[in-house]
Order: sequence, then structure tokens, then C-alpha cells
Amino acid sequence: MIKIDEKRMFEIVEERKPRSVALNGAEALIPKLQDAADHITEKFGIEAYVIGDTCWGSCDLNTHAADMLGADILFSVGHTVAMETFGDKVVMINAYDDVGFEKVAEKFAKEMQGKYKAISLLTDSQHLEQVEGAKKVFEQYGYNVIIGKGKGQLRDAQVFGCEFYPAWNVQKQIDAYVFLGQSQFHSASIAMSTEKPTFMLDPYFEEYTQVNEFAQGLQKRAILGIYKALDAERIGIVIGLKEGQFAHVRALELKKELEKLGKKAQMIALTEITNDRLQIFKGIDAFIQVACPRIATDNHFTKPMLSVPQALALIKLLKKEPIDDFLRIQHWL
Repeated sequence: MIKIDEKRMFEIVEERKPRSVALNGAEALIPKLQDAADHITEKFGIEAYVIGDTCWGSCDLNTHAADMLGADILFSVGHTVAMETFGDKVVMINAYDDVGFEKVAEKFAKEMQGKYKAISLLTDSQHLEQVEGAKKVFEQYGYNVIIGKGKGQLRDAQVFGCEFYPAWNVQKQIDAYVFLGQSQFHSASIAMSTEKPTFMLDPYFEEYTQVNEFAQGLQKRAILGIYKALDAERIGIVIGLKEGQFAHVRALELKKELEKLGKKAQMIALTEITNDRLQIFKGIDAFIQVACPRIATDNHFTKPMLSVPQALALIKLLKKEPIDDFLRIQHWL
């Protein structure tokens, strides 16, 4: 069961004495956010707004909504990062899943014993507290368990869907990665960026799955998108308008490079980058978005849609250069 750190919220409200607050988090957390908002109002007698827009991570804080509501504090829930605050308004609040990984870890450890000697444990925000328990299980079965060090927003053993320093930095020391959680979104990223055996441990069904085949499918789609964009005469470069996705400078750099190579480019700005929104733009043969790399690999678009790594690979192809390992980098922005 996922538990929100309401105690931390209460401490912040008592300390800052806001007139109102807003709560933001992933869609699956909305019912929990509703409860937390009720508890804040009951305890402190202030308005607590639940923001219902999509929230994909710490890059998607939605401070604009909090400003519109006049909220003095925005609690961003469930996307644990190394920083506790962003600016004066945003406070990061942990939401941890208390499910244990011991049984599925033991199952994996027994069945894979002898095949992999050194492994690295990785996970997302919700399961960071379970890493040490799983580590002890694997060590009991003789595995050498290496925990990659965090960097930037990432804590030790933590990965985002687009950022994987703890995985990247230990790849020469390990035989396989073991991701704690049900997220193909995160585990496939690890597999694509390292091309090492990557397994996902599901604590609810007590099963494990190797995700490399799924990741290879995503990578093939990414490569196909690059080659489809080769013939594009006019390319739309999409800038994300969410705070953590606003890569204006990167967009201008790509535009300049493409124009040098004879392509026409038009700058487009969107908050939600969807196929429906892009279809209203005329005369665009392909798109590059600099907001979130997973938009391009995980979603369907009628016309080619490239992420930054794909765009850089496209530029290499236009220069007649090879594009091997274009996703084998530690940060896809």
C-alpha cells in the first residue's frame, strides 16, 4: 500500500502558515491526495486544492496551476528526488509503497544462482525504502550486490524514465540489473541505455520478468522514426511548456543544426504534446520534441516524432555518420 508522508506536510504547514495549499501527483495517487487535502483542511482550517492534471515526475510540477489558485505552497507528491524543495513554493513529499520484495527476490536469487554473480539493484521513487531489504536477500544467496550512486536529482539506486546515472556508472562491474517494481517505463530505460540483461521484480504477483525484448522493440521503433524523418523537408521543433521540460536553448540549437543541413524548421510550443494537438499543424513532415524523451518512444504519433537523442542521430545520418548506440547515454536530454 502506498503511504503519503502527511506528517511532513503538516510540519511544513505549521512552519509556514500558508493561506492555502495545492497538492500535485501522479494519477494513481489522486485518491490519496484527496484524503491528504481533507486532512490538511480539517487540521488547519485552510483550503487545500487537488490538482487533477497529469503529472509525470519532478519535471512536471504544475506551479502555474498553483499560482492560478493562489496557493502559497505546492506539495508535489510521490516523485522523490535528492532535493526537498524547488524554489520558494514547491515542497517534495514522499509517497512510499510498503510492499516487501523479499519473496520475489528470493525466488529470483534461487533460480538465477550461478548465471549472474554481480547485480545492481535499481528502483523508482515509491520503492527506495525496499532496496536494503532486497539487497540482504541477494547477499544471503552469494550475489555481489552493487548500488549505483545517485547524481543530480537521483538518489542512490534510483532511476527516472529518462535519467539513469546509478545504472550507467556501475555497468562495467555487474552482470545484470534488477529493477524493484512493476514499471516497464523505468526498467526498459535501463535496458536500452546499457544493453545489459535487465529484470523487473513484481512484488505483488511475486514474479520476475526480463525486459530486454520489450526494450528492443521500443528501440527499433525509435530507429524507424529516425529513418522516416530523413526525408522530411519541414520539421516542427516542439518546446514543452512545463517547467522542467522547457528546453528552449536545446530547441534553438537543433533548429540551427537542421537548417545548416538544408531542412526547414518551425518552432512550436505545447503544454501537452499529443498526436491530436500536432495534427492541426499544416505542412510539417516530422516533429522533434525537447520536452521528455519518452514521449517519442512510448506513444503513437501519425508523423515521425523524435526525442533529443533521436534528433541528434538524425543529424548524424544527414552528415553521413553512423548512429550506433545513440541511446547508450546516461541522460536522454
